[in-house]
Amino acid sequence: MESRNRTISISPWRGVSSKEWHDWEWQYRNRIRTVRQLAAVLKKTPAALKKYQTVARSYPFSFTPYYFSLMNAADDNDPLRRQCFPDEREINFSLGGVADPLEEERDMPVSGLVHRYRDRCVAIVTHMCATYCRHCNRKRIWRKGGIEETRGYMERMVDYVSKTKHIREVIVSGGDPLTMKDGILDWFLGSLRSIPHVEVLRIGSRVPVVMPMRITRKLCDTLRKHRPLWFNTQFNHPNEITPEAAHACEMILEAGIPVSNQSVLLRGINDNYETLRDLFYGLQRISVRPYYLFQCDPVKGTDHFRTEVRSGIKIMEKIWGNISGLCVPQYVFDIPGGKGKCPLYPGSPFRTMARETGEYIFDRTGEVN
Repeated sequence: MESRNRTISISPWRGVSSKEWHDWEWQYRNRIRTVRQLAAVLKKTPAALKKYQTVARSYPFSFTPYYFSLMNAADDNDPLRRQCFPDEREINFSLGGVADPLEEERDMPVSGLVHRYRDRCVAIVTHMCATYCRHCNRKRIWRKGGIEETRGYMERMVDYVSKTKHIREVIVSGGDPLTMKDGILDWFLGSLRSIPHVEVLRIGSRVPVVMPMRITRKLCDTLRKHRPLWFNTQFNHPNEITPEAAHACEMILEAGIPVSNQSVLLRGINDNYETLRDLFYGLQRISVRPYYLFQCDPVKGTDHFRTEVRSGIKIMEKIWGNISGLCVPQYVFDIPGGKGKCPLYPGSPFRTMARETGEYIFDRTGEVN
């Protein structure tokens, strides 16, 4: 495929076989995770990338050879590069934001399980990702690695869900749950499915975007066993909709599992009408439903990604007026403090944002200033 042909001419992947390239475990093992590796693929000296090492002390970086192949790595403003390369602005903590704006840690009755809404909960089953998105709202857990990812850790989640009769839906998240082996994922989903009051399972994963070869026939057969199961992913830019990504989504759909997309509005990446239009059209072409467009959360180290809510509403007004309703997601803001999602539109209860503190203020006036 085009992306592979472009990549294998780049050191250190010159000579990689097609079989290796399309093996998700090879992709995962060969992630770029150190400054030395990054210097090699960029053909620079490690000393020239010293600024990345400074950032990595607070927030590690990781991305797959496949995802690297999709970007123009020489362009600092490439929309895919910006999503995964370290940026010194991430450690300018004077810009505001907090480590856990949604206060997930407050709502964990057992380690890793967030129970905020009565009828559903989120199981953070791993802290690992194939690619660390720099705008992630769980950057705080990146350094935890796989220490807690044990069967006992997940058994405690299952036990809590089994004793909490009003939970009908479990969202399996992370990190990225599809970085785990098929067997442990099968066991965990099966354990939840065996609980009589659990009616629906949901998986949140970005692997169709950053490591689509992870979506194998074996994995799809595993997921099919645990339906009704819903799959949410995150395409943020039309350049991510490749033949490989489309094929991965098609395999999930063929297993009888609906695929929805939750994009994040990111300054300098997709915060304009044309890019979002092309993204939403592209998702419709591959039968992936545009579900949410999130206002970027006020996470510590992500201020440079956040747009003004007014700007987002203005972009969405043009989208509402010009493209098919099947292509239009709901633009929402997850209110800090675990207060839930607020739809953003002209007349929504958003009032203003305090630039100095990063605080979002909502009222009941129904006016947008």
